[in-house]
Amino acid sequence: MGEGLNNRLKQYSFSSPYHEALLSILVCQDFLTRQMDEACIVHGITAAQYNVLRILRGVYPEGHSRAEIIKRMIHAAPDVTRLIDRIVKVGYASRGRSKEDGRLSLTYITQKGLNLLATMQADIDNLELDIRSRLDVSEAETLTRLCDKLLTTNE
Repeated sequence: MGEGLNNRLKQYSFSSPYHEALLSILVCQDFLTRQMDEACIVHGITAAQYNVLRILRGVYPEGHSRAEIIKRMIHAAPDVTRLIDRIVKVGYASRGRSKEDGRLSLTYITQKGLNLLATMQADIDNLELDIRSRLDVSEAETLTRLCDKLLTTNE
């Protein structure tokens, strides 16, 4: 059914439409992840580091605990502490203590981190433009709805 998937995997039959859908999602995820990786590497950071900086920018000038960063990450990272250590080391973030609970360590985005994200914005916008060139608004909304349906658990 999916010509792009067939061409990419050189596979023309699947055990079920659900199997084909699963493979389609995985191949698409790989494609988008590679695009994001390429956009980040040009700026000397990884996609995971970009993700943390994006999360911290969302609460600027406040910070987040490591546990809160982990909850908000797009891709689970095996060692978020070291990931944060690396962005702190290069000055994109800093650590401090919570005013409410002095035992709680928080990570804050720095001006240098904000500047990096601003510099990267054109590359991130180009990723969105690529999607806009492939999907119309209705298709994008349908894709979002279907992904949400897969992500939402039946409780």
